[in-house]
Amino acid sequence: MGRYKILGGAVLVLSLLVIIVVNTNDNEVPITTDTSEKHIVNAATKKAYQLRKKKLHTAFKTYFDKAIRSGDIVGAGVSVVEGDSILITTGFGKRNINTRTKVDGETVFRLGSLSKGFGGVLAASVETQGKIDFDDKVTDYIPEFQLGDASNTKKIKIGHILSHSSGAPYHSFTNLVEANLSMAKIAGRFNEVVVQSEPGQQYSYQNAMFAVSQVVMQKATGQDIKTSLQNRFFTPLGMTSISMNHKDLMNAENVALPHTQRKNGWKSLPLKDGYYNAVLAGGINASSLDMAKWMRFLLGGNPEVLPLSTIEKAFAPFIEIDYNNKYYQRWPGHKQSHYGFGWRIHTYQESANAQEKTMWHHGGSVNNYRNEIALFPDTDIGICVLLNGNSRIAQTVIPDLFELVKNSLN
Repeated sequence: MGRYKILGGAVLVLSLLVIIVVNTNDNEVPITTDTSEKHIVNAATKKAYQLRKKKLHTAFKTYFDKAIRSGDIVGAGVSVVEGDSILITTGFGKRNINTRTKVDGETVFRLGSLSKGFGGVLAASVETQGKIDFDDKVTDYIPEFQLGDASNTKKIKIGHILSHSSGAPYHSFTNLVEANLSMAKIAGRFNEVVVQSEPGQQYSYQNAMFAVSQVVMQKATGQDIKTSLQNRFFTPLGMTSISMNHKDLMNAENVALPHTQRKNGWKSLPLKDGYYNAVLAGGINASSLDMAKWMRFLLGGNPEVLPLSTIEKAFAPFIEIDYNNKYYQRWPGHKQSHYGFGWRIHTYQESANAQEKTMWHHGGSVNNYRNEIALFPDTDIGICVLLNGNSRIAQTVIPDLFELVKNSLN
């Protein structure tokens, strides 16, 4: 995959020596180092790196200020990583349309389905430990689980529920998730659902079925799913503002409120408590700084937490996503899309004769938050945008910002 490619000549050399976080004040805070020479930084390299960060931040500010002026967004938490470095973690706009409180790098948003990416990587971690196998039957862990007749039920594997290919119709039992039933109870009610295909034959997006995976992993590890995420990822990665329940969100001081767009502009909404029963489907809250640390980890920056070879199991294409005019299928150069475990895997070309490249991507929407995350493993770049309103900008923000990141190299 070409780990730590030289993208900008001497600019990226610094990323192998020191990791720098850029907050809303553009201050530098060292996170960690990978060599013993952590105090030795070439002055010219550092200056070039700082100029690039400034250029990138200015370009992002222009982009999001325009979106705010046009009424497309209320606020945005934005983070960009490159290889071993966090280039940007900042905010634009307001946390609440009715106040002057501004979004910054530590403002918390609800992630919605970006939570599924955590579920896929957690499953890869548990699988590597030998506690589950992606080919295990769901009934090995949940004997009461049934979808279709007995013959069909026996064919449904853990890999199918993590990849939306179990054969259940689109969004089966999302209503039960929204009714706040426990996932253990929902898992036992799939006998009420009429299957639409055999397992592994068709991609059909799910919330409830995907979250059945947390019941499986809890039984396999003997540990509550929130505890597993906290101990395996959040604590060792220093994701200090991340949470998985409504109470913590309500108690957080720096929170972006959700908004809905009306004829006369944006209107703020209350913080609802839905989807915290289905943590892996949509129940995680985080800031752009948290997401920067998460993306750096996904690109292999914390092998002591989990090696890249394990993380990549979540990004292995499992089921093809047929063309159905989804927004990401209209992105420039898009060729094909698959779903892995909690992630969409796209192939794209930057020009007609260019080599195909890979993007790991997911969108998320819950309680009028709208979010996007994408990682480009061929160039070691990650981009995450958290919005506190269901904005149309979400459909193009990833390719737009990726172009700005590439331009910052010039």
